Amino acid sequence: MTRLLAALILAVLALPATAGTESPLLAPRVAQGLLPQMAERLPEEPLVVDLALKGRETGRPGGTLRMFITRPRDIRYMVVYGYARLVGYDQNYELRPDILRAVEVEEGRIFTFHLRKGHRWSDGHPFTTEDFRYWWEDVANNPDLSPGGVPEVMLADGHPPEVTVIDETTIRYAWPVPHPRFLNALAQARPPFIYRPAHYLKQFHARYRDAAELAGLVAAARARNWAALHNSLDNMYAFDNPDLPTLQPWVNRSGRNAQGFDLERNPFFHRVDSAGTQLPYIDRVELTIAAGGLIAQKVALGEADLQVRSLTFSDAPVLKQGEATGGYTTYMWINGAGSEIALYPNQNYRDPAFQALMRDARFRRALSVAIDRRIINRALFFGLAEEAGVAPIKGSPFYDPALSRAWAQHAPALADALLDELGLGARDGDGVRLLPDGRRLEIVVETAGERPEEADALELVAEMWADVGVKLVFRPLDRDILRNKAYAGEAMMPVWYGWNNGLPTPDAPPNDLAPVDQTNFSWPMWGQHWQTRGAAGEPPQTAPARRLLELYVRWLHAADDAARAACWREMLAIHADQVFAIGLVNAAPQPLVASNRLRNVPASGIYAWEPGAHLGVHRMDEFWFAN
Repeated sequence: MTRLLAALILAVLALPATAGTESPLLAPRVAQGLLPQMAERLPEEPLVVDLALKGRETGRPGGTLRMFITRPRDIRYMVVYGYARLVGYDQNYELRPDILRAVEVEEGRIFTFHLRKGHRWSDGHPFTTEDFRYWWEDVANNPDLSPGGVPEVMLADGHPPEVTVIDETTIRYAWPVPHPRFLNALAQARPPFIYRPAHYLKQFHARYRDAAELAGLVAAARARNWAALHNSLDNMYAFDNPDLPTLQPWVNRSGRNAQGFDLERNPFFHRVDSAGTQLPYIDRVELTIAAGGLIAQKVALGEADLQVRSLTFSDAPVLKQGEATGGYTTYMWINGAGSEIALYPNQNYRDPAFQALMRDARFRRALSVAIDRRIINRALFFGLAEEAGVAPIKGSPFYDPALSRAWAQHAPALADALLDELGLGARDGDGVRLLPDGRRLEIVVETAGERPEEADALELVAEMWADVGVKLVFRPLDRDILRNKAYAGEAMMPVWYGWNNGLPTPDAPPNDLAPVDQTNFSWPMWGQHWQTRGAAGEPPQTAPARRLLELYVRWLHAADDAARAACWREMLAIHADQVFAIGLVNAAPQPLVASNRLRNVPASGIYAWEPGAHLGVHRMDEFWFAN
């Protein structure tokens, strides 16, 4: 059976009969002959967006959008927000072709991609199947450039695809078994870029460049070898090489590690509105680096036109006070994570006594029911969040109040009973329970310290746990240090958001629920084992974790959404019962600030990493300035 994934908008719209308004930034270049006319820059079949169908206004091109970031590497968020993907989620969180014109799926294992004829990279060079072939043959399967082999997402049951270039705009990927993760992966906030600008990167590749010339380039760049040079210039997600052509709506024009970044519209972007005007509407984006703690104040002074990152609910009073003078509006979106704040008992923590506790569901349940989520919700979110464990939020087909409430009630007497049952009944003079070896039951909770709500919540949790004889020790760390400690089994109980995907659908891979990724702080070493195919870490050591892995594999082989949904439901039930992560609240309000001049910014929305790439699913390229 063949399923055609075609662009919904193209199905109901004819292509514009005439070209739309040219950008003020590009018009002089066109007049001087430095750029082709708009009609010549667009693909023969651009992605036509009917803004009226989305309840949005048709805009006018021009203007500069100002935003803040906290460090140079955050330039990568423009790839997230720009959200140009081979296939991407629409406003209903359904997959649609984007960069691709269409996708044909046969038997869930054969994927035929149809490119847009005449599509070009940001430097004007044709974007064709040669860019896909180059990545597959010359990057992913080159041992110098990819010593770890092809990316895991390109394997189905360990099998790589058979890749067939049919013509300049058609390419096919065929696996011997179904590969349901493939299209979803391409729509992620950080997707696997399975194509590269071959015309640019070939000059740094040993297969295509004279050895002496390439050696000169390596020496000039002070690189270790040609592969190191190639890889340093080839990072489409990092977005830090201004010479690397892109398909995103804006192009980075600043060097690496700059103290601010200037981006310009991509003259060859593939989307247009129904009047024929090329998107994005906004000509320039300015990213200014500022300390995270100062961003709310700077926004309140009117120094940003759009800001959501680095703003938290605790900033809301300052933001509301600055609206009149700052010329902006503060909208309250909803955070789309499975939990706004979650504690992760690390089942791979190296201390044997504590590891045994972390792996016992009674201990995790006791810590969870000792928490009064109502107090946390009222103190930190004015009661606007949902008091819940880590669970799907409203809007997901798997939302279930029973899942949200499981082991999330405030029951200190039950917590005491569970801890006594674990043999932790003895206490010291301070009332802190003692381990069988005489040590105090002190839980070291480590956080990246990037959100004031985390510290405030942990202070409240510390008081609640103290009531049942558990001592909480709070320790802020740098984000990367925290992650590395967790991966090595040296972090006892990290704090982070809940699942990235709080809006799961049957066709979304249940990566957050199974031990398949080291970034899950519940079991980083079990995740390493899956990711490295046994080369690192260790296999799951408990029956519930092994069952989750079995269900994950079953999901991978499921023939339809009904079978995949059944896997999701059992996995969610296991998580609700086992409390692998202790969530405090979810669906918390997330402030977003937008200039009063900026149009098409949704007054309400879900701010989620997956699915949707934060601002990506809300299509920043459709925002425009009214004057």
